[in-house]
Amino acid sequence: MVMMGEMLNLGSTMGTLMLIYTLFKQFFPRHLQLYFEKYFRKSVSFIYPYVEITFDEFTGEFLQKSEAYLAIKSYLGDKSAASAKRLKANVVKDTQNVVLSMDYNEEVTDEFQGVTVWWSVNRTLPSTKRISWFPDDDEKRSYTLTVHKRHREIITQSYISHVLKEGKETATRNRRRKLYSNNPSKDWHGYRRSKWSNVPFEHPATFDTLAMDSNLKEEIKNDLIKFSTAKDYYVRIGKAWKRGYLLYGPPGTGKSSMIAAMANLLDYDVYDLELTAVKENAELRRLLIDTSNKSIVVIEDIDCSLDLTGQREKKKAENEGKDDDLSDPITKKTKEDEKKESKVTLSGLLNCIDGLWSSCGGERIIVFTTNYVEKLDPALIRRGRMDKYIELSYCCFDAFKVFAKNYLEIDSHSLFGEIETLLGDTDMTPADVAENLMPKSNYDEVETCLKRLIEAIKDAKKKKAEDEARLMAEKEEKKKQKSGEEDKEESVKEVKENGMALAANEVKENGVTVSH
Repeated sequence: MVMMGEMLNLGSTMGTLMLIYTLFKQFFPRHLQLYFEKYFRKSVSFIYPYVEITFDEFTGEFLQKSEAYLAIKSYLGDKSAASAKRLKANVVKDTQNVVLSMDYNEEVTDEFQGVTVWWSVNRTLPSTKRISWFPDDDEKRSYTLTVHKRHREIITQSYISHVLKEGKETATRNRRRKLYSNNPSKDWHGYRRSKWSNVPFEHPATFDTLAMDSNLKEEIKNDLIKFSTAKDYYVRIGKAWKRGYLLYGPPGTGKSSMIAAMANLLDYDVYDLELTAVKENAELRRLLIDTSNKSIVVIEDIDCSLDLTGQREKKKAENEGKDDDLSDPITKKTKEDEKKESKVTLSGLLNCIDGLWSSCGGERIIVFTTNYVEKLDPALIRRGRMDKYIELSYCCFDAFKVFAKNYLEIDSHSLFGEIETLLGDTDMTPADVAENLMPKSNYDEVETCLKRLIEAIKDAKKKKAEDEARLMAEKEEKKKQKSGEEDKEESVKEVKENGMALAANEVKENGVTVSH
């Protein structure tokens, strides 16, 4: 603690200097003020016995969230609640818990190896005021550490490392997982917004509740756990600490539930990246840089998210040579659509997920989902970029047993044999099986639900047979039409050949001269 006498003497001296500085700025020319400011700052630095270290909330060219700022915020959490006089209170959603933190321009003390330090949190508002739905976007926040200059060495060499380590451990213990979605680069008023918005991630899916083949389930779990503990391995082999998963299969086979189960298993945040809201490659890089470690970056239905296979160039080539009549409402609409169209390219996406930019951060999983894997560019899903392919197909008997356990709380039943046989002959998605197993009222019994599922499977089997018969009939009809067209072409060809032969004989006979 600074002694009272020392503080009074320092305050008196600083007040005198500030008075002299104010008078000098008011009455002396500008060119003399510059020299005076230089020596004034040196004088203040000589008299002021403290060192101040500032930790900004955002750092770097792309304003990436500072890990040091977040660690300090976690470290000071309990200390702020215990000693700060002015606190901010936030209520955690769906709970009664109140989180207290130090208010702006408030100060708390901390001790380390007998040395007292002071922490304060500061906020700088924008220099110009404007109307905005997001008033905090342009605020600059920071923590300031103040310590006597005689303790500079112990603070810079030991204390700051201690704070960051303790803060990260505290954040991990108190961490609440979040689901992020990317915002457009500008809001509807043209002002800058934060890159990501988030809500608490509370999806209940786990690998225990996933209805799928048990062997595949264990394989995926083991792969995820091995990845999450393999930091040293990735450093040793010289690869970025990331892993790519491609989830593919028909709609309703549980791809989104699989992602939720992965996040719940590893305790990772989820970033749902909507590519159509990203205007260019540079913005995509900024978004991915701003994702945290221990996260899953998801691009769902990537075959529909953007035109990444060169079709944009094809459309442009088709429109070349056409006159642009801006008075035409159709042409005008096309121009407006082109302005709104995302300029993210396949090359830009690949560089972010597997190029140099992919090494900015660690312990990240990248997940692509698609219903039509054959539509994707081979460069996007090649081995090494997507490390593991996971096909989520139609419901098997193992998956059905998980549903029966979850929905009906049974492990066996006399109808299980019939259901196993039917599922082996019929394609039914897990979503359809779950819908039929779910009790429709409080009076539905187990057998009622199972029989409803059996009828649904039989209907699906019947429909499949009808569709196959219809496709077979259409195929035969096309075959007959093709055969008829071929016969017709053969007949025409034969008639033509016969006609040409008769004409040739006639010419030969008429052209022969008989001599006597």
